[in-house]
Amino acid sequence: MDIIPQLILNSIIAGAIYTLIAISFNLIYGATKFFNLAHGVTTAIGGYAFFYFAKTLGLNIYLAALIGILLAGLAGYGLDKLIYSPLRKRKASNMVSLVASLGVLTAMQAVIAILFTSQFKTLSQNAGMQKVFEIFGGVITQTQLIILASAVFITAGLVLLLYKTRFGKAIRAISDNEEVAKIVGINTNKIIGYVFIIGSAIAGLASI
Repeated sequence: MDIIPQLILNSIIAGAIYTLIAISFNLIYGATKFFNLAHGVTTAIGGYAFFYFAKTLGLNIYLAALIGILLAGLAGYGLDKLIYSPLRKRKASNMVSLVASLGVLTAMQAVIAILFTSQFKTLSQNAGMQKVFEIFGGVITQTQLIILASAVFITAGLVLLLYKTRFGKAIRAISDNEEVAKIVGINTNKIIGYVFIIGSAIAGLASI
């Protein structure tokens, strides 16, 4: 195994995971115009939910992954409805929303630590059974191929969603000017809620 091709492959794989987190964060930021610090802990919910259902309850890993993604999406939607949406209705500044998200981050981190402790969690029992592929002198596993494929398909899917659908056009209208979007009849709170679901679900996938 050559070290340079392997380092390149490892970098691409790591980049694919960060790409999923980045595009999910950017999707929410574009619609809300504030840095949602709680996005990181929403991301973690997907991973910890996957761990709980796959290892603790022994569910099929694909089913556990689906549940983790759904729970991350619902967590993001819940945070928007309980915290961020009321702040938007009161026309709170972006700084107020930022501070609120910091409070959410701190509280949810504490809850996760209580439930799962702060130790690393692993799912390694089937690691030796994975298929391994050689690409340009480097080695890549089946899981890593899934990571790369997920990043490519989700990125392409988001581009199509934003530029080829009415829903995507509504998101872009809100990103340009939320007040004008309201004037032309767009239900901005509803659209932003959906954006939180999509963004948080993608982040949950990245965590898994």
